[in-house]
Amino acid sequence: MQPQRYGLIGERLGHSFSKQIHEQLADYTYDLIELPPDQLAPFFTARAFSAVNVTIPYKEAVIPLLDEVDPKALSIGAVNTVVNRGGRLTGYNTDYDGLDYLLHRHGILLGGRVVMILGTGGTSKTCAALARDKGAREILFVSRSGKGGALTYHEAALRRDVQVLLNTTPCGMFPNNDGMPLDPALFPMLESAADVVYNPLQTAFVLRAQDLGLRSTGGLEMLVAQAKAACELFLGRVLPEEEVDRVFRRLRAERANCVLIAMPGAGKTTVGSRAAKLLGKRFVDCDDEILRIEGRSSGEIIQQEGEAAFRRIESRVIAEISKQGGQLIATGGGAVTRPENMQRLRQNGVILFIDRELSLLATAGRPLSSSFEALRQRYIERYPLYNRYCDLKLDNDETIETAAKRVQEAFYAYFDS
Repeated sequence: MQPQRYGLIGERLGHSFSKQIHEQLADYTYDLIELPPDQLAPFFTARAFSAVNVTIPYKEAVIPLLDEVDPKALSIGAVNTVVNRGGRLTGYNTDYDGLDYLLHRHGILLGGRVVMILGTGGTSKTCAALARDKGAREILFVSRSGKGGALTYHEAALRRDVQVLLNTTPCGMFPNNDGMPLDPALFPMLESAADVVYNPLQTAFVLRAQDLGLRSTGGLEMLVAQAKAACELFLGRVLPEEEVDRVFRRLRAERANCVLIAMPGAGKTTVGSRAAKLLGKRFVDCDDEILRIEGRSSGEIIQQEGEAAFRRIESRVIAEISKQGGQLIATGGGAVTRPENMQRLRQNGVILFIDRELSLLATAGRPLSSSFEALRQRYIERYPLYNRYCDLKLDNDETIETAAKRVQEAFYAYFDS
């Protein structure tokens, strides 16, 4: 009897969350199986697995290699789950279930709406099938080439009647976190936007929609919900509905960065290093990273080249740090002065403002706030920015241990809200 084997096949899977999700949903081992295109057919011919999920770029290419395809998956034209029952391979589409869960969870309505789908691959077909089933008034596809009846991106930007925008492209996916396929601000009637990308947790596309006051979401909940549906097919039994929320909350808290912003001398480094241990996250100090990369301290760079040069270096470092997850990041006091820094830190982070009375802030060894008057001026300039960008605000007016505990509690409370 062949041993059980479960996993995910795709061309590049280095940053997939699927292994963590499946192994939290069930008690099997779940492998990430990277296959070049010429190995796809031999893999399915060998049938040396119990069940697998299928991701980019094989959701359509896998169909001719199967013995049977579930009617829903067949009508969609994409398969993301294959189950081996006695040597017979059957394909399903659980992305449909995951997308349905995601949009319902965030109050994104498709019925009677003009729905624009960015991309024309397997996942876009799933979005179109759901939109049709929900009674969308019109479904528009967008691609770079405009082939097959799709709009080009230039043509898409002229459609002022779009109400729902769904991104199924990899634009904005790690490591190209700054990418945005199309600006939601182009559409005056837009109600909501969703992105199937889940790494980063919030793409530039999602954050833009969020800042416009639209209903918006990234793809992590969809990933967990489709994994639950796939797991049920793998095991032949139904899992409790609340498992999606349990795994999603846990994974999001594990993957998210805790980002500390504050004035110099407010305790970001001392409090942050202790809070990182409480949270089980890797501690990253931006000033230390600058020293490691540049071979000079922040103060030395400012003295040698000026503040503007230092801010450019700081932004490059933040751009790289912010792409990773599971960290506690202590930023420099002036990081908030460049909006692009905060945009990048928001993608994977919960931003906590550590507030401390001006009279308690240290000035020694700080070239930009070496006197109380210089510190006061910085405080006046930056305080509104700390308040603007933070998700949570905490006082640091007691011991380091107390402040670190507050950071831990606030971070977890954010994900329980």
